[in-house]
Amino acid sequence: MGLIREPKNIDFTVQSEPWTEEELRDFRKLMAELKAKNAIKKPYQKIERNKKITSKKKREGA
Repeated sequence: MGLIREPKNIDFTVQSEPWTEEELRDFRKLMAELKAKNAIKKPYQKIERNKKITSKKKREGA
């Protein structure tokens, strides 16, 4: 597919057709499924990296 250039002083416009009721139903169903799928995923959890982790052995030896 090639690039179509607009001639000077001429604008190409595309007029889309409205969706049918069946297409709208399918689209809404798809969006509901995607929202449900994304809600299941766990949100990002921030990891605290500045805390020191000491083992039980180190604490007993000190």
